[in-house]
Amino acid sequence: MAKKKREAPEINASSMADIAFLLLIFFLVTTTMDVDKGIVATLPPWTPDQEDVEVDINARNVLEILVNAKDQLLVEGEVMDISQLKAETIKHITNNGRDENYSDSPTKAIVSLKNDKGTSYGRYISVYNELRAGYNQVRNDHAMNTFGKAYDDLEKAQQKEVRAIYPLKLSEAEPKDYGSATK
Repeated sequence: MAKKKREAPEINASSMADIAFLLLIFFLVTTTMDVDKGIVATLPPWTPDQEDVEVDINARNVLEILVNAKDQLLVEGEVMDISQLKAETIKHITNNGRDENYSDSPTKAIVSLKNDKGTSYGRYISVYNELRAGYNQVRNDHAMNTFGKAYDDLEKAQQKEVRAIYPLKLSEAEPKDYGSATK
């Protein structure tokens, strides 16, 4: 008598697709995605039919800052260390017409930042941070003197009042190839 071959039992795989689909949904729902945050800057709204308007700005009200391709910082054409930039910005904003090389008033003070196409991103960020730190310190000092509180602790209306006295006027030009010359 011949022996009968035993067949191996089959595994029922009909529900495997359902299990894989449920696992996929579980991992999609529970996984968090890191969202990169850029530099928070409010840009003016774009209007397609806007005409070029000539604005008469006194040269003393503009603090010109250039970062060249060698990451050198030039303030008003002179090489400056980044550690001095915050103090220079504060001096420009709070001058109130005392020194003829700086702004007439805080509301007229403009900081113009120009970067070379070869400027490193890290250098751009560090310069931008120093400029914002200068504005933040001026606003915070005014808030402490006027309201007895730090700027961040003020109510919205008080913060708006401080911003009206010390508006952030930071002009950024499109990067150009200025080369590595230091003027």
